[in-house]
Amino acid sequence: MTVRHVFWDLGGTLVDNYPSIRRAFLNVLNEHESAISESELQRMLNTSIQNTIDTLAERFNIPPETFGHAYEDLKAKWASNPAPLMPGAQSAMAEVKRMRGLNLIVTNRDYDSASLLVRVTKLRADDMICASDEMPRKPDPTMHRTLLERHSLNPEECLSVGDRDIDTLAAQAAGMHAVQLASPGARVPVGVSTIGSLIDIHHYLRP
Repeated sequence: MTVRHVFWDLGGTLVDNYPSIRRAFLNVLNEHESAISESELQRMLNTSIQNTIDTLAERFNIPPETFGHAYEDLKAKWASNPAPLMPGAQSAMAEVKRMRGLNLIVTNRDYDSASLLVRVTKLRADDMICASDEMPRKPDPTMHRTLLERHSLNPEECLSVGDRDIDTLAAQAAGMHAVQLASPGARVPVGVSTIGSLIDIHHYLRP
């Protein structure tokens, strides 16, 4: 069976944005004479940024808006000083194109935030879909199914690559193959293969 189209998660998969997010939130905690380990913070972020903000705000009695403002300031800085691409991202996407496949981005980010990251990092994707009022967030498979229908793709010819279990679960629910990029503290569904680098996806692509 041909497997050449790839559904990519964005933040934490194609773009290495988590280190700068951790620094932003740790700075807020430091300003309020509070602290948390970086590994514990990343485990929170593996759920969602909003959940992390809510959890930190309640735990340390800091207004959630303080973390929200820090995150918005960080996103504004990405416009001129973007978070770096993950190692192997460009090579992996180029390999997909050499196989005449599609690079499709599926992200829980809002459209403005996702578009900014794609633009400033110069990622070349064939299409992108974002969570919205009409598109529920992963692990719901609606976004994957929408792109499958939009591009008339057979899910068995598609591979999903993400850094969290919600990426993998959504892809599996849509009938696609899935691998998970190894990420500290991230849960990996039973039976799912992990990769240490994006360049490793060539093992899963078949012409």
